[in-house]
Amino acid sequence: MVGPLNPKPGSPDLRLSGPTRRTAVGLILGAPLLGACAGGPVSNPFATPQPEGPAGPQQQPLAVGNGQVKVGLILPLSAAGNAGVAAQSMKNAAEMALAEFQNPNIQLLIKDDGGSPQGAQQVTQQALGEGAEIILGPLFAASVPATAQLTRARGVSVIAFSTDSSVAGRGVYLLSFLPESDVNRIVDYSASIGKKSFAALLPDNAYGNVVEAAFKQAVGRKGRIVAFEKYSVDRSAAARTVAQSLGSADALFIADDGESVVATADALTAAGANLRNIQLLGTGLWDNPRVYASPVLQGGLYAAPDPSGFRAFSGRYRAKYGADPVRTATLAYDAVALVAALSKQGSQRFAPETLTNPSGFAGIDGLFRFRSDGSNERGLAVMKVASGGSTPVAGSPKSFGA
Repeated sequence: MVGPLNPKPGSPDLRLSGPTRRTAVGLILGAPLLGACAGGPVSNPFATPQPEGPAGPQQQPLAVGNGQVKVGLILPLSAAGNAGVAAQSMKNAAEMALAEFQNPNIQLLIKDDGGSPQGAQQVTQQALGEGAEIILGPLFAASVPATAQLTRARGVSVIAFSTDSSVAGRGVYLLSFLPESDVNRIVDYSASIGKKSFAALLPDNAYGNVVEAAFKQAVGRKGRIVAFEKYSVDRSAAARTVAQSLGSADALFIADDGESVVATADALTAAGANLRNIQLLGTGLWDNPRVYASPVLQGGLYAAPDPSGFRAFSGRYRAKYGADPVRTATLAYDAVALVAALSKQGSQRFAPETLTNPSGFAGIDGLFRFRSDGSNERGLAVMKVASGGSTPVAGSPKSFGA
């Protein structure tokens, strides 16, 4: 059993289990509610922020910490708009993770990729040349393959922050909020309370396509789909079709961001559906004030990280930096805390067998584990929509099943 990293008083506990124990690597942290990103509310708090306008000058590389294990951290620090804001918040969170533990044996090599694949390739080369044993980042899906091309040739693992599971793969693991986890959790919970016949109304976009595949697979294990439609800008036709089939369904799944969920529910109501007679289901994107304020969505259930962890993290972040963190800042914190824990191990500390430990790891947003295909699974809570916010009806799991 590897001992604790002796965190400072009041900071999260961080322990690492031995390889034969089915106990999680405990980054037993605290963390906040799915709030809006810094710089104003956004419709999707889990979406990767995109650059808007011209990028700023590239920030100079920075080395933080004095440990022997070098870790590359690649973020779009000079990207324009919310992307750059998010990157700076994630950088702060990464440095906060180092500060909250006494003498972690790592040194962060912080690099600015400017939000481009070319930039990612350049700074990945720099980090590898400086001896990085693992790379954290990039943030953008388009930049991940550029980094992976170099790291795979060196046998170096990558923990990236993209939400696009198509860029995951051999040696590239995604520490992000993937919609697949939301779908699996809410379908499994619904089946556990007796819901077997599902209807669904999804957006006809990239997010909807990912959710569709996960939903059909999850329901195939637990029940049956009695109605399924996708919509573009005009929801009315799809809403009418689903509304006509709700008599044979006992759950209705709507996966979209807050404003769009409300518009979809209103379209269903206009088509004659009585949404109070069916269990409404959603994803983590439902964590939105517009959803809570909608009369017809009251009592709806959605899967999301337990909000208590982010709240605690946000409080510490505000005390340190005088501003609110972006929602994805926890990813950078957890990534650094994870490598700090694993750095105590031997030569295989960042090997695929170590990173894909089936027991997983406990972070700010609850349990997570990396799959061999590079995607992740999260232990999520089930939340119930109420007028003042949301309340948990099922907590996040304390351990993963087999």
